[in-house]
Amino acid sequence: MDLLDFIPFRKEMEKAYHGLTDNANHTSEHPVFDELKVRRYALPMSEIADFISHKADLWIGWDLKSEKTAIGGMTVIQANVYSFALLGTRIEATFGLSEEKDRNGNPITTLNAKASTNIESRGDLGESRRVIRMMIAAVDFEFRKSMLKEDDYFLLSLDPKGSANSLQEIFDNSKLKSKPTTSRKKAQPIAFTSSGSPKQAASGTNGTATPAPVTSNGSSSSSKRKVTVIKLNK
Repeated sequence: MDLLDFIPFRKEMEKAYHGLTDNANHTSEHPVFDELKVRRYALPMSEIADFISHKADLWIGWDLKSEKTAIGGMTVIQANVYSFALLGTRIEATFGLSEEKDRNGNPITTLNAKASTNIESRGDLGESRRVIRMMIAAVDFEFRKSMLKEDDYFLLSLDPKGSANSLQEIFDNSKLKSKPTTSRKKAQPIAFTSSGSPKQAASGTNGTATPAPVTSNGSSSSSKRKVTVIKLNK
């Protein structure tokens, strides 16, 4: 036992410190806040993913951004949440779902989540944590009969420790499978000659424009016009 455990209200002070200094939160196996614990359900991944996408698209203040498949087979759902307590500040929430088979061949879905607040100050007053708790609490209530406790997961999973660590690592370093964006051609500059007609500049490697054409007598077409000054005799 650590000596710090004897400090009164140690957990409450630690929670208040995180709420005042952090603007990002994520789930883990042993979190400071109980609501940020990784969830597991004895259900297929597609069923829980459809529920999360439906809620993110239905709730007021939530904007479903994307639902894609990351490298490793994990389903990643991204949403933007606008906080009322932070005067409409945008919070980026990400939910990761991964599926594995237990000893009996039944599916087990693991739910991870993370959220970050786009704010200049250090703390967000716990708004990013509340966003995660709001969605996870809805999933827990909807699938309360299919929730798996930690002890049940260790009994059913083939490799509980290895799969938990690998899934957490995949979620933290998830890269979405998206089509590469096509590069647009840059607009070429247009040079105007002295005659007023536009002429497209050359797009060479050195970036220099083509010189003005030379006439038959050797003078350039862009030569200056002669001005004659007339003096009046008094």
